[in-house]
Amino acid sequence: MAHKDYVTRNPRAKKKQRNPYKGKKNSKQAKTQGNAKVYLGLIVVVIVGFGYGLKLLKDNAPEVDTAQTTSTANDVAQSSSAPVEDVADQIAPVPQERFEYPEELTNKNVEVDESIYDVKQKGPYQMQCGSFRSKSQADQLKATIAFAGYASEVRRTQGKNGVWYKVVLGPFERKRMAEKAKHTLKSNKVNYCQIWLWT
Repeated sequence: MAHKDYVTRNPRAKKKQRNPYKGKKNSKQAKTQGNAKVYLGLIVVVIVGFGYGLKLLKDNAPEVDTAQTTSTANDVAQSSSAPVEDVADQIAPVPQERFEYPEELTNKNVEVDESIYDVKQKGPYQMQCGSFRSKSQADQLKATIAFAGYASEVRRTQGKNGVWYKVVLGPFERKRMAEKAKHTLKSNKVNYCQIWLWT
């Protein structure tokens, strides 16, 4: 079978397909032009309406005689020259409000049953950082913990699977102290420590 050379072959004359979105572009331009005319007309109507409203307000305002305003201003000036003390005597003193709430707070005693809020200590805590089959591995972890600044002990226990050497820190009075030691050891690359109640 002969190989066909697709590179030198003349491309077939392709029929140009009409872009289905091409017509929409023209319609969008027509819509925006139509919308612009509507918005422009709306703005003109609002401005004309606002001006008409201002004119109505001005026409409906009561007319004030300038002669009458000057006479009232003179009357006010004469009355203000009267002694202020007379006016102060006529006005009753403002009563001062007395709030009892601050006094009630300072004098109030609240009785609380303290037995409800007693926090019961669960007891001292221990932290186990490893459990090994060989004593040398346990001693190596104990030395790493000692370099971090904590004293630990290696406990030998007999289990179902044989002898285990556990590296244990503690006792800690509160769990927070054990957590602090755990974070310090984690920063010294001693991971996988578990905190339990002291047994």
